[in-house]
Amino acid sequence: MNDKTHDSLSDESLLERLQNQDHEAFSTLVSRHTRMFYAAAYRICPNQDDAEDVVQDAFLKLWNNPSLWDASKGAKFTTWFYRVVTNQALDLLRKKKKTQGIDVSERITSDDTMQDDALVMSEEQRLLEEAIQELPERQMMALNLCFYEGLSNKEAADILDVSVKALESLLIRAKSGVKDILIRKGVIMQEKEKEYGS
Repeated sequence: MNDKTHDSLSDESLLERLQNQDHEAFSTLVSRHTRMFYAAAYRICPNQDDAEDVVQDAFLKLWNNPSLWDASKGAKFTTWFYRVVTNQALDLLRKKKKTQGIDVSERITSDDTMQDDALVMSEEQRLLEEAIQELPERQMMALNLCFYEGLSNKEAADILDVSVKALESLLIRAKSGVKDILIRKGVIMQEKEKEYGS
């Protein structure tokens, strides 16, 4: 089977072929989804090397044990793999926080590949990014999945393994938490908040 035939197969069909160690099926899955999963990992671990490692490790786990994905459970591959990637990214984030702490602003000046983007990034955006990083993990995940990854509430709820109602609650708390952090840092004035009734 040639690459073009693989390109036309669904993720689920590629995963079936992966059970038989089909290298081309695996390669197609990786090329089809690496960018999306890298973006998800980067939102949690804002460092290029870390995000790349997370995605690579997740795909290697899948290659070494393709039966990890169970079609009978009814989840789409992308929903299931988002969970794998985000869990690995969270594990890495926890380890890094324990050993050195994390400073989001540091990534803006230290990552060579990010320097051009950093010059364009507004100060408000940088402060917002920092505030999101300070949220509790599940609130940060809910916000990232719905607003940055553009997933529906249902898809995000499936990834986080919660009900849609619980996800909506996480989003409300996340937005409130970000606002509180920005007020505490003096980015948003409390008087303005009262004035506009938000």
